[in-house]
Amino acid sequence: MTAPKYRELADMLRKRIAQSPIGTSTPSERQLAEDTGVSRMTARRAIDELVKEGLLTREVGRGTFVARPTVSVPLQLTSFTEDMRARGHVPSSRLLHLGDVPANEQVATVFSIEVGAPVMLLSRLRMADGVPMAIERSHLRTDVFPGLDRYDFAEESLYRVLIEDYGVRFEAGEQVIRAGIVRDADAESLRVSKGAAVLELVRVSVSRGSVVEWTTSTYPASRFELSARIAPVTVQGSVPRSALRARD
Repeated sequence: MTAPKYRELADMLRKRIAQSPIGTSTPSERQLAEDTGVSRMTARRAIDELVKEGLLTREVGRGTFVARPTVSVPLQLTSFTEDMRARGHVPSSRLLHLGDVPANEQVATVFSIEVGAPVMLLSRLRMADGVPMAIERSHLRTDVFPGLDRYDFAEESLYRVLIEDYGVRFEAGEQVIRAGIVRDADAESLRVSKGAAVLELVRVSVSRGSVVEWTTSTYPASRFELSARIAPVTVQGSVPRSALRARD
């Protein structure tokens, strides 16, 4: 099925936006319609979609401009749901996958298990006001958390289930932030162009001395920026690490 013309136009504009500095002026609806040969209504719908996604911003009397990232991702382990609500957004999730998968070499190394051993994979599309914000892929020890597939994680908090139903006490965690390119399979779900830049937040959580969760969260780079509080330098020039907080 052919995509609607406004979506094709929106995809073309996303590519331009990805290469444009914040504050760059974009063509008006009339100019965009003339340049691309579509109707003004089609041009308006394409721009409306990008404004809704936070890629463009309208300023009355001035025009439409490339927006600053709409969400600031803190450099500590915080709840996606709490972050979105704190910014006045309505968070929601869509379940993409929940079930056992064989551990590949990387997963096996993280969990110190045999390659091919079953692990639970929970994949969710995280949204704010209906706009895709991230894809989270959580690997969990099947032997530690049997029966996870009976929960509806489109509604349930993963950490609530782990803490309250499985008695987990998280002792430590580490998060790594890295730049990447969106997977082709994720581009449509995140409403970004193939090859778009993304931020990947990779989290490892430890309980009772063993890794029990490994999560990779993929955020469109055009919608996010990283932020951190600068802590006072302590003895020997070290900076305290952020404490682990529950994350949905």
